[in-house]
Amino acid sequence: MTRVFTGWHMTGIIVAMFGLVIAVNFLMAGYAIGTFGGTVVDNSYVASQQFNTWLAEARAQRRLNWTMDATVGADRRIVVTAVTPAGPLSGARVEVVATHPLGRLPARTIVLHSAGLGRFVATEPLPAGRWLLRVDIDAGGRNARFDDEIPA
Repeated sequence: MTRVFTGWHMTGIIVAMFGLVIAVNFLMAGYAIGTFGGTVVDNSYVASQQFNTWLAEARAQRRLNWTMDATVGADRRIVVTAVTPAGPLSGARVEVVATHPLGRLPARTIVLHSAGLGRFVATEPLPAGRWLLRVDIDAGGRNARFDDEIPA
């Protein structure tokens, strides 16, 4: 016995199809809102006014020719090694701002202390996970800013 395909069957198929599409959209929107880490800049016009200043700072840093390497020790403390063309950097103030990539954990500002030979060690451990680091080095009136990542 064959059943007749009616308008009610077609209505059910269309409602089910659109219902599935809407449910997936709500699910994806929920994930997007739940993992949104925030904006890069709050006002892009104001940030664009500072762009040339940022370029000049980048050129000045490039002329310094400093290099930096950031690692995490077994005790989860950040270790920054800074080197100048003349050798290891000494007598510098090193500060790290660690941010979670998805904004789930609050940003942490960590001051590092000199351990000699261009090595600077944090006094507090960094929680496990992936972290984006903004390393600010100030030595003798000269400043450098580096970005690095600590993998999970």
